[in-house]
Amino acid sequence: MNKPESKTPINPIIKVMIYSDFLVLSALSIYGPIFALFVTRQITGGSAQVVGFAAASYWLTRSIVQLPISRFLDKYDGEKDDFWAMVIGSILFSAVPILFIFAKMPWHIYLFQAIYGLADSLAVPTYLAIFSHHIDKEKENFEWGLHSVSIGIGVALGAASGGYLVDKVGFNVIFILTSIITFLGAAVLITIRQTLLTKPQPVIPIITRKNHI
Repeated sequence: MNKPESKTPINPIIKVMIYSDFLVLSALSIYGPIFALFVTRQITGGSAQVVGFAAASYWLTRSIVQLPISRFLDKYDGEKDDFWAMVIGSILFSAVPILFIFAKMPWHIYLFQAIYGLADSLAVPTYLAIFSHHIDKEKENFEWGLHSVSIGIGVALGAASGGYLVDKVGFNVIFILTSIITFLGAAVLITIRQTLLTKPQPVIPIITRKNHI
């Protein structure tokens, strides 16, 4: 027998977190598809090899620091530490696109990609933990699906607009636009601070989401 459909509205914490991820990942996708073009055109000695090493810098940094950070955060009860790590990581995301404006050499790209890896290590595990704690019972599939669809639409719009804008306004404007939108996505999270830290909700064991590339 099918269960009756729940009429309970979506938890406002879940709504805000979806809005935040929509903004952050949509913004990052604005320059994602043209990042290789930026490296080869704007960076001295830029090449496909530099693009590959840049990706490696991000993933190696994330792989090295994510588990120690996550283990450290797990030592503390409550969600206060998770919340602030998530916010700090998201704000760090917003700073990196601005830094790309000043990048001239390959090592600049590697350094900024490493900062991305650090930001991801702060924001992603904590985002998953908080989202999982507050997801509505018997709406797990729908709310994770809503998150996935929202991100998919945002990334598609961002990727399409990035390719168009680079020919119209150049890389620097794209980086500034990305930084502003990403910062707004991080700022949105502040609106759930009071509710999150004063009204803890039961934990529901949902385990993962798909990260941005």
